[in-house]
Amino acid sequence: MDLSKLLIPGAVRVVGQLTSKKRLFQELGELAAQAYGMSGATAIDGLQERESLGPTGVGHGIALPHARLEDLTQIRGVFIRLEKPLDYDSVDRQPVDLIFGLFAPKDSGVDHLKALALVSRTMRDQAVVSKLRANSDPSKIYAILTEARSTQAA
Repeated sequence: MDLSKLLIPGAVRVVGQLTSKKRLFQELGELAAQAYGMSGATAIDGLQERESLGPTGVGHGIALPHARLEDLTQIRGVFIRLEKPLDYDSVDRQPVDLIFGLFAPKDSGVDHLKALALVSRTMRDQAVVSKLRANSDPSKIYAILTEARSTQAA
């Protein structure tokens, strides 16, 4: 599995500023709806439901919100880079600016966990994170994300 199987170029966005985690989830849901045709409302509800179990801010300015949804047939990702970091209640209490949202079918089981692990490993790579923060072009961000794991896997 690599990120190019989870993420398409149209699912990457750079956003100037958001005022709340709720607004971020709305943005992620809208992006998922536009990129993959899924229900934005269902995506938002799934993210909020999962977040109620505990924060998905993993530290170092990175958040990995995720949800399992009924109507999906495959795992899908969306990525947002914020130009102004947002308070997210992360484990290290630092605001986030790199958000990789993951949506999986309700019954995806271990595949969902594998996808989450792949995204997590990619977002822990300091070279990748630095490049993501240095770019505002969604197509370049997509290339950075999808090249990162495939070159390390080879």
